[in-house]
Amino acid sequence: MTFFFLLIGFEIEREVYIGELSHFRQALLPILAALGGMLMPAAIYIFINFHSGNFDGFGIPMATDIAFSLTILAIVASRIPPSLKVFLTALAIIDDLGAIIIIAIFYTKNFSLLFLSFAMIIFIILFLFNRKKINNLFFYFIPGIIMWICIYKSGIHPTITGVLLAFVIPFGNGDEKSLSYKLQLKLHSPVSYFVLPLFAVVNTGILINANNFDSLLTANSIGIILGLVVGKPLRITLFSWVGIKLKICTLLEGLKIKHILGAGLVAGIGFTMSIFITLLAFEETEIIKISKLSIIVASLFAALLGILYFRFLFKPSV
Repeated sequence: MTFFFLLIGFEIEREVYIGELSHFRQALLPILAALGGMLMPAAIYIFINFHSGNFDGFGIPMATDIAFSLTILAIVASRIPPSLKVFLTALAIIDDLGAIIIIAIFYTKNFSLLFLSFAMIIFIILFLFNRKKINNLFFYFIPGIIMWICIYKSGIHPTITGVLLAFVIPFGNGDEKSLSYKLQLKLHSPVSYFVLPLFAVVNTGILINANNFDSLLTANSIGIILGLVVGKPLRITLFSWVGIKLKICTLLEGLKIKHILGAGLVAGIGFTMSIFITLLAFEETEIIKISKLSIIVASLFAALLGILYFRFLFKPSV
């Protein structure tokens, strides 16, 4: 998954430097939406699980699966403005970055300040390489592996190394000659067609029976499902609307609040990141199994709601 987060890091970097996030007020829209999209699902989960005192899974409904959410938008592409894809991509990227931070803070065990310090020293060295415009991948690859080991030894989940490494690999002007662009291009296919499918095959498999569906009525499952299906669209839309009304941020070209509500529904597809956090949050096999089933049910429901919303409320463009 470190390669996945390295790719995410490159995408964040590109959006920040030359993409939609390079315009401050436009960048604030998906940032505010993502912030709301993370806070409300977590709050719903904590509220539902308040009496049980089991809050370990609060991070599960906070994430958005980039690949699957964009696939849903592709299905209804003729009914939406192109800027909605940009908005949802930026939102999902920020969501995943937020999930990485949540993992680093709340799902870290046996923390070691010594190894984290070593990792940060390596990061600073790589940053200096960047500033000196060193474009040889060797100078980033070997120290990057050592940084991954140090972060792993520190107790923080090492996938965060991917994002850190992405921001020190030279971006330049972002054209086809830049090292960042070349690596992003090379990583896209293996991550999309090998890393993520392999992760899904290895970590998603569950044996479904009647007892599994009975378990969907537990506080943990209800918290995950409502967090993704209800919390995501509610808070994404609300935060975006408030930001626009207060003139803190501006809508991207062609976007309206009703489009953002639809994107919020689609953002309820947690899947890859939600399953990833599940594996960090719980140790009991049964809870992990039921949490995965809850994520799958919620993600399927969110996908269906998103497709129906766009198909019935928007006409295809000519």
